[in-house]
Amino acid sequence: MAEKKIRKEKVRITKGKAYVASTFNNTIVTLTDISGNVLASSSAGVVGFKGARKSTPFAASRVAEDAVLKSQKYGLSDVDVFISGPGMGRQMAVKSLKSSGLKILSLSDITPIPHNGCRAKKQPRK
Repeated sequence: MAEKKIRKEKVRITKGKAYVASTFNNTIVTLTDISGNVLASSSAGVVGFKGARKSTPFAASRVAEDAVLKSQKYGLSDVDVFISGPGMGRQMAVKSLKSSGLKILSLSDITPIPHNGCRAKKQPRK
């Protein structure tokens, strides 16, 4: 008795989220679906940059292009972008996401900002 092979249906995800984490040393772009399941991610090291070149805006643009290329098999077209971190590649990564064919629905900065900071160190006696 020959069993039928069940063909897996291709998942088509049109709307998702893009997280751009830009630090002083690296830029990481992660593309997820609406519920947060990762579809594709890329960083400057994955693309081939080393050392000080990983933190450049050019590296950030290449990272975003690579992440979009990896996510094309899911059919991702619309994204909400969330940016975090103080790095140089912030704007360039967003520009590159747009030029790679993704439609940006919203843009949010989710960089954590301390409202009062840590408790100050105890003053020494004099």
